[in-house]
Amino acid sequence: MRAALESVAASPILRANQRLTFRDGKFRFEIVRRGEQSIYTVTDGVSTISEPVHFSFGQGQAGQTYLLRYRDDYYESRVSFYRDIKGLDLTLGYRGTTPRSVEEAFGRKLPRDEVAQCFACHATNSVSHSRLHLEKMMIGISCEGCHGSGISHIRAVRDGQPEKGSIFNPGILSGDEISQEFCGSCHRSVDRIVGLNSDDGKFNVRFQPYRIFSSKCYSDDRRISCIGCHNPHEAVKRDSGYYDGKCRSCHTGQPPDLEEGGKVCRVGKRDCASCHMPKVDLPGAHFRFTDHRIRIARPGEPYPE
Repeated sequence: MRAALESVAASPILRANQRLTFRDGKFRFEIVRRGEQSIYTVTDGVSTISEPVHFSFGQGQAGQTYLLRYRDDYYESRVSFYRDIKGLDLTLGYRGTTPRSVEEAFGRKLPRDEVAQCFACHATNSVSHSRLHLEKMMIGISCEGCHGSGISHIRAVRDGQPEKGSIFNPGILSGDEISQEFCGSCHRSVDRIVGLNSDDGKFNVRFQPYRIFSSKCYSDDRRISCIGCHNPHEAVKRDSGYYDGKCRSCHTGQPPDLEEGGKVCRVGKRDCASCHMPKVDLPGAHFRFTDHRIRIARPGEPYPE
């Protein structure tokens, strides 16, 4: 989470790629490194818009999208960097659309409330009362992004009133509160998925709280919450076998672990997630996302909404 937002000067991807190019119909895109800046350019051969990249959104595990400024407005870049292809391609959501001008090809102009929402989820102390305060921003999600202001806590302790500035502990929340409210406020819960589906039907695979809520075994149980499987203070574990113990914490075969008695898989005892949380190719993403809708996944079956 620390790398959810990066400055252009520090971005490893932009520093390592001195020149990136992409063509979409008559439009040619280019991101060129110049000193500590990366310049984003789009042209149709007649008209050209060229502006510095303002911020890099995303740590680049799958890809990275860029925030731009043009005529005092914020824009989402029409093209993004994808690690799998080590280059540019259309940003998710733009496939199948045809810009009518260089300005439309430049990117999507973002409403003020959406800009604030983007920064609120990718940076710390950047938004207050729904307004941007970039002068106070801390790059990425720091400790304070989840636990609250450290300065307020120190001041309260010094004043002999620690309860007024106490550090928030998400661990006290219930399973639903953790997944659907706390983590789901950025990673997209059931309440925040509206309007985010796409025609291919797989767009929502990126939103883990929403997908896990649709699992047959989901309940308000901390063992199946986000932090039941993932330690937010550590890098995500990529080995599916690591999660076997997490599965067995519920699926012991002995009731009353679950309403259905915590059934044990009849097929295998290892790498549970590789079968029951399959990898899904999202068109245009150049990445296979782990589908958090836990189920018996059968080969060839349609993607379950």
